Amino acid sequence: MDEESAAIISRMELIGSLIDFILHVDVHLQNFVANYGNWVYALLFLIIFVETGVVVMPFLPGDSLLFVVGALCGVGLMSYPLSLGLLVAAAVSGNQSNYTIGRFFGPKVFQWEQSRFFNKRAFNQAHAFYEKYGGITIVAARFMPFLRTFAPFVAGVAQMTRSKFSVYDVTGGVLWVGGILTAGYFFGSVPWVKLHLDKIIWAMILVPGLLVLFGAWKARRKPGSSVGARG
Repeated sequence: MDEESAAIISRMELIGSLIDFILHVDVHLQNFVANYGNWVYALLFLIIFVETGVVVMPFLPGDSLLFVVGALCGVGLMSYPLSLGLLVAAAVSGNQSNYTIGRFFGPKVFQWEQSRFFNKRAFNQAHAFYEKYGGITIVAARFMPFLRTFAPFVAGVAQMTRSKFSVYDVTGGVLWVGGILTAGYFFGSVPWVKLHLDKIIWAMILVPGLLVLFGAWKARRKPGSSVGARG
């Protein structure tokens, strides 16, 4: 077997392992708790922080992970107050990191006043949009896989003020973590939910994603929203 074939097989195995982890996150977390105990809290903090704080990691299982953690709390395998506080902190600090990266690198990447890489007018419009509507975008994006990873980065690039971003960051983090964790706590041990958990996980991934794609498609069809338009 040549090196290229080995590399392809290795990547396929990695993708397969990731998909298996996402779809059977309940089994993997229970095994981790059984084998490593309280180290599970460090693992969960890291996953939520990386998903929200590193713009190249939007594929990590945030929603389904929170639901399963809530379910494990509901049956006494984990602490609900500790999980809630720790994962809200991870979500908020992750967004802050992502925002900081966007705010720091955005102006440096687009350093020219006007060029093919940077449209000054578009930048100003993006900044104005995030100042006016960015708050609800930051909160709503928490519940959208992929979008929640990019929203704080774009807010930073658009130079949304940190004070305003932080208010909505904390609000969105509490609603997202608290809402899904609590839903898992109360409903995760229901027999029907346990039986169809894999389908529920798929729905939590696909439904918000389809809504995002539909919204983008509608926006592109609006008059005057041509992709190639220049300011």
